[in-house]
Parts: sequence; C-alpha cells; structure tokens
Amino acid sequence: MRTAICLFFVVGVLLQSCSYPVRSVSDNQFTEYAGQLLDSTIKYYKIQEQCLFNENYPKQENELVTYLADNDTVRKDKVAYLWPTSGLFSAVNALLKATGDKKYGKLLDSIILPGLSQYYDTVRKPFCYQSYLFEAGYSDRFYDDNIWLGLDFLEAYQLTGRKEYLDSSKNIWKFLESGCDSVLGGGIYWCEQKKFSKNTCSNAPASVLALKLYQTTRDEAYLQAGKDLYHWTQENLQDTVDYLYFDNKKLDGTIGKTKYQYNSGQMMQAAALMYGLTSDNRYLTDAQNLAKACSDRFFEDFATLDGTAFRVLKNGNIWFVAIMLRGFEELYKIDQNPQYLNDFKNTLSYLWTHNPNDNGLFEDEQFVKESRKKTYKWLLTQAALVEMYARLSTLKQ
Repeated sequence: MRTAICLFFVVGVLLQSCSYPVRSVSDNQFTEYAGQLLDSTIKYYKIQEQCLFNENYPKQENELVTYLADNDTVRKDKVAYLWPTSGLFSAVNALLKATGDKKYGKLLDSIILPGLSQYYDTVRKPFCYQSYLFEAGYSDRFYDDNIWLGLDFLEAYQLTGRKEYLDSSKNIWKFLESGCDSVLGGGIYWCEQKKFSKNTCSNAPASVLALKLYQTTRDEAYLQAGKDLYHWTQENLQDTVDYLYFDNKKLDGTIGKTKYQYNSGQMMQAAALMYGLTSDNRYLTDAQNLAKACSDRFFEDFATLDGTAFRVLKNGNIWFVAIMLRGFEELYKIDQNPQYLNDFKNTLSYLWTHNPNDNGLFEDEQFVKESRKKTYKWLLTQAALVEMYARLSTLKQ
C-alpha cells in the first residue's frame, strides 16, 4: 500500500480488444521495447560506479517521498528507496524469462542484487530488507516490500536453478511469518514498526508467495499458509458488492475502502493458483469474478475525435497496473480468455508509439488527449513498464 501516491495512467488502444486474439511475440515488438526501456532506465537512473539508483530522473535534491508509513527523514545524497529499486528486480526477471538471454542473469548478479543487498538488515531478527540503505541507520521494514522481493527471488530461482535464490525467498517468508498474529483473527501487518493495520497488499501477495513456494518445494505448510491468507483476506477485505478488495483493516476494525489495482490483481492471482493446486471450482469463479470486476473498474471505453472506440486503462499508479497484470496472466493460463490481455497489449502498444520523450523514459502521468510532461520521472514507473512489456511478450494464444 502506498496511499499517498497518485500516478495517472490513461492511454488509448489501436484496436477494440474483444475482436482480436492475443498476439504472439512474432506479431509485436514488446521484448524489444522492454529491452530498450531497461537500457534507458539504467542509463539515466544508475549512479555512476555504484549499484544504486536515483529515485527520479533528473535527480531531485532534498526530495521527500510520500509513500512511507511516517515522514521521510533522509536528506543528503539520497538514493532511491527499496520499493522502486526492487521494481528493477522484477523487470530484469521478466526480460530474462522472455528472452532467455544470459546477459540479464549477469545484470542481476552484477548490479541489481548487489544494490539491493545494501538495504538488507542483518541486525534485527528475522533478517530482511528495510526501506532505505542500512548504512544510513535503521529504517522501517515493510512486509509488502519484502514479499515482492520474495516473489522475485523465487522467480529468479525458477529461471536459473540457483539454490541461493530459493533460500533468500524462504528467509523472507520467515520474516513474513513474524508479522502474522491472532489480532483481527489472523493476517499480516503492513509495517513491522507501525502495526496499525493489516492490508491487502501484505496478505494477498503473501498468499501468492506461499502458494508458489508450495509449487516449488511441496512443503504442505506453505499450501496451508497460502489458503489461510487467501481466506482471511477474502473474509476481511473483499467488497461483496463488486468483488474488489479494500485497502486495509485497522486494528479497531475500521476499513480503509480505497480500491487499488494491485490488491485485487493479487487476489486474482492467488485464486488462480488455488484453483490450479486444488481443482476447486470456487477459486476459478473467484478469479473470473475479479477479472471482470477489475475490467469494469480499472478500464474504460474511449473514443478519439474521429469516433474510433477503444478500451483503455483508467487513471492509476502504473506499478499497481503491472502487479494487476500478474493476476490476469495467471488466470489466462487456465481459461485462455484473451479479452483482458488484449486490453493491456493494445494499450501498451499505443503508449509506446505515442511516447513524446526524447530520452525514451515515460511520464508518471500519460493521457490519450494530451501528454503532460513533468520535470521528474519516477524509477518505479519505468521498471513497471519494462515488466509489463516483457510479460506480455510471452503470452501467446
């Protein structure tokens, strides 16, 4: 959950999605797009002679981020926080999976993982990643930040077979277990140092991680944890009117009712995984209900000045959209319904061909009718788009 972030993502598509199948890699250039954008991201964000990145390009002096659990206190010589930095791990993994090119594995080893290691807290137990560089002192440790990394390490293991990546994912799971108690009947908190709420963003992806760890290890404890987290989140945070998920539940029982793309997308992915593991049709129904609800809520019809109609992504944080895509991807593996992925593919095709920036980066806000240039562009926006272009390049009908 990053409630203070409000990035807008509205773009058009070239073709009505319901009329066309998902295109194969040979029919588009998404892999090339992902590689080009990653190259631009490294060029403009990486700090020279370090494995660290800047939060924005151009670098902002004394910038304050707004997505923490408390006030941003880091000032001098600031680099990116863990969250946007970790997005690059997902991006490089996605390109490694899409291309099989060993250069992306080398990039993980030479830059991405050495950089992330500088956020690792080996003093407070269980060990895990904290929100800012450890050399700067203690900072808050977010359960959701670590979950995304746990998923990334597990995918890196599946792509490379390197056991140390699986071990890292398991170690992160131990940290997540430490954030679960009987308050509110279960569930994982959002932030270790500020246990004010239990959030969809720290429970839905934890269910996904547990289920994926079970797929990999066949340890029944992971399967049970995945089920428990799934049902706790569904019982406590789902809106029974439209199937979408609220953001959080405070310890006094108050519900934070904002609905973000990634929260529902992760529950969609968890439901699809549960169906694959159990063959219980209620989970497939859950996933399909969520897919339609996400389409209704986060996409909209659009018409150009000449009357051409499109289906487009509504306003929303671009990284949230990338995480939502993972849910649609998981469901597509089961039901082979290309409709929703067409909306992503056509939207991102249009976005790429209408990007006005000479440096190849993308605005945090992008509109069909106008392209409003901002002075600074966020690292996480670029990483999220790399991931989406790479993921979509592998989804064939």
